[in-house]
Amino acid sequence: MDFTFLASTMVTLLKAVPTTLILFSLSIFFGGLLALVIVWMRVSGNRLLSGFAKGYIFVFRGSPLLIQMFLVFYGLGQFGVIRYSFLWPFLREPMVCAILSLALCTAGYTAEIFRGGIRAVSPKEIEAARSIGMSGFLLVRRILAPIAFRHALPAYSTEIVLMMKSTALASLVTVWEVTGVAQRLISQTYRTMEVFLCAAIIYLVLNFIILQGMALLEYSLSRHRRAAPQPLKA
Repeated sequence: MDFTFLASTMVTLLKAVPTTLILFSLSIFFGGLLALVIVWMRVSGNRLLSGFAKGYIFVFRGSPLLIQMFLVFYGLGQFGVIRYSFLWPFLREPMVCAILSLALCTAGYTAEIFRGGIRAVSPKEIEAARSIGMSGFLLVRRILAPIAFRHALPAYSTEIVLMMKSTALASLVTVWEVTGVAQRLISQTYRTMEVFLCAAIIYLVLNFIILQGMALLEYSLSRHRRAAPQPLKA
């Protein structure tokens, strides 16, 4: 195996890591915000809002992300109301379309994860909070949201890892992130094994860092569940 080629390939691919991180971070951020809106609609009790949220989750969980990305990238320009609007200068950019499609997709999964976390909150804890005068936004901020997030965190960490791997699909709409640069190198060198090996190592390292960060977050949020140290006996 040519280690000189591996080293040069790794350097080339590392230059594309910032693009991958931008795709990942913005799609997680906007997808998380949208998921909060969707889960609020889902549990609102309003049949119209709840039905819309159910339909959104079904569509984006039930169809492949690749098709969603192609529809956003190639399909939105088919509508004159979009092509001649102020949105078109943004939506004709591959990076924006990739972020939009990733965010829309992860919002469907994240909304269901958050809903599961909310359902895991004990009604007794909500009743106890209400008994001391908490209600509305204060109840959500102090009781419901922290407990629900702790319950949802393990599943949400899996979704975040999946989104990091899903950024590889952005290369199919001409966004030159790690996988896109790897495919371009393969077309130039015909050395598939070495190039994809370097790309796989980069994704493994990125996901390892993400998982370690999520594990630290979960550890810090579950201090109350750890047993207090026992005093030493004389």
